[in-house]
Amino acid sequence: MMLSLCAFTTISASEINPKTTTPIEIPAEVQVMLNRIEEIKGMDKSELKRTEKKELRKEVRAIKSKLRASGNGIYISSGAIIIILLLIIIL
Repeated sequence: MMLSLCAFTTISASEINPKTTTPIEIPAEVQVMLNRIEEIKGMDKSELKRTEKKELRKEVRAIKSKLRASGNGIYISSGAIIIILLLIIIL
């Protein structure tokens, strides 16, 4: 009897609060870069020369570094956090 009541309460709770997901808007510049990376990944590289492959790798690296640089956030390494905490404790 108790188990059947628990099952009904979990089902009704999920129906009351439906999960709504909002799509994340990606800026046009970032989308162009992502499309170029996908285009490069989809290419048949077997017929390309060594220099052409090298240029594609450089292009992908440059695009990825631009994407990382355009991210809105501050990244602090764990070592920096430890040093900051030690300085706060000491001072």
